[in-house]
Amino acid sequence: MKNIIRQGISFFLPIKVLILIPLVLEKDFILKTPLSLSIGIITITAGLFLMVKSITDISNKGDGTLAPWSPTKKLVVTGLYRYVRNPMIIGVLITLIGESICTGSRKIFIWAIIFFIINNVFFFFFEERNLAKKFGEEYRKYKKEVPRWIPKFNLRKTE
Repeated sequence: MKNIIRQGISFFLPIKVLILIPLVLEKDFILKTPLSLSIGIITITAGLFLMVKSITDISNKGDGTLAPWSPTKKLVVTGLYRYVRNPMIIGVLITLIGESICTGSRKIFIWAIIFFIINNVFFFFFEERNLAKKFGEEYRKYKKEVPRWIPKFNLRKTE
């Protein structure tokens, strides 16, 4: 039950980013061609898979959430996190790009770029420093081995 509540809380922030902000930005969007709709749905599905899997790993293996008010107690370096340090944000970004493809919305696409820039700055200046303080050498080693954004496969053999 505790994990279900934690996972529910974890979805609050992505819902704002993926649904509420795009609805505010693009009030009059329409679904485009069947091809763009199909490509968009496939892209959204891939992004949501990455996001949900990442949130589940954070909750189950890290004993916490992505939310700052309930951070993880353990460093998660398995699952998708063994290939890239921020799979959840990559999932959200891919989902936003899928939304922009489905609707043909430049505003949602620009929001995706802004979202990425904000997160890149946040991770570089705050998140990574806090993780290094919290998890020490374990995080510093993980950071050296696993890239921030572009997955590198076969890095960590733990699962």
